[in-house]
Amino acid sequence: MKSESEFAGIYVHIPFCLSRCSYCDFATEIYRDPEFVDRYVKAVCSEIYTARLDFSSRQYQIDTIYFGGGTPSLLSPNQLEQILNAIDDLFVLDKSNLEITLEINPGTISAERLRDFRSLGINRASFGVQTFDEQLLKTLSRRHTAEDALQTFRSLRACGYDNVSFDLIVGLPRQTLHGWQADIQKALNLRPEHLSLYMLEVHENTPLAQQISTGRQPPPDDSLTAKMYELMIEKLNSAGYRQYEISNFSLPGFQSKHNLKYWKCLPVFGFGVSAFSFCDTERWSNERNTARYVELIENGRSPIVFREQVNLASEYAFLGLRLSEGIQLSEYKHRFGFALEEKFSAEIMQFQNLGLIEIRDGYLRLTSKGFLYSNEVFAIFV
Repeated sequence: MKSESEFAGIYVHIPFCLSRCSYCDFATEIYRDPEFVDRYVKAVCSEIYTARLDFSSRQYQIDTIYFGGGTPSLLSPNQLEQILNAIDDLFVLDKSNLEITLEINPGTISAERLRDFRSLGINRASFGVQTFDEQLLKTLSRRHTAEDALQTFRSLRACGYDNVSFDLIVGLPRQTLHGWQADIQKALNLRPEHLSLYMLEVHENTPLAQQISTGRQPPPDDSLTAKMYELMIEKLNSAGYRQYEISNFSLPGFQSKHNLKYWKCLPVFGFGVSAFSFCDTERWSNERNTARYVELIENGRSPIVFREQVNLASEYAFLGLRLSEGIQLSEYKHRFGFALEEKFSAEIMQFQNLGLIEIRDGYLRLTSKGFLYSNEVFAIFV
């Protein structure tokens, strides 16, 4: 059996959305021109084929493909198939164990299209619900309603999707503890295989950041968010979900194989506007402007605008601590040649005394309290 380090993931960024959410800081743009979308798909395929020389010496098999955005489900089945065919032509795929995830937004996709995507091999849906509260959906500039979310989920099940992930956001402006509990319960009633429950991050230059700075929306309440976080852990644990990462919970056997690659510093090759790649000790990323990305590809130029060498020992430490299992200290020493718990002994002892970190059974891991203050812990390794 191959080790997980012999496998890699593929990420494809599809930037198009029907509208822009108030909190969004991703490389997205409004879907206006179908001809430009078609040009974009062709550009992504060209980038994949052009990458042949770069990746020809890499002996990885691909066991995850992730279409993120944006709203990738706005693509037609034919457009999605073009990209999948290009990936299949360039890479060796582990087709017996291949996880292919497609991000979708509620109310934007028909049952017929879901069936078409399923026939292409899409076997995991990441479903951007965010909240079931109608007023909060409007605050976030989301186009869908709570009923749209329920109907889309029913359609996913009817079309054979048995691996569905829900996204919900905790700490929204004017969100209450009671409202958050209701969101969690509605999600649990549907019993998705996976839940990603993110604490709100307010990014500069987003409409939400402007609304907060001008007083139209209140700033995040850290104390209330902490209570919401503790509530969600209690509710999901009781319902049989395992917290395997700070913000991610799954039923047994349904962890996100693709996202685990990021947290374990395993190789991921990204294609499309703003896509990041990581392999060995190098990270690189593409042009963030969609029109410029397409122009570069069409003119035979590389879309890569950034490269850096990564301090893998540091990266492995703070990303590994995002996982509930933490870092196996013997494996870390074998990989990097020094004992993590010795190099950072004073810092680790400080956080142990604060109840944020623990060493148990040969693993260094965050405590449940440490998950709430993880950024403070991560800072010692950066």
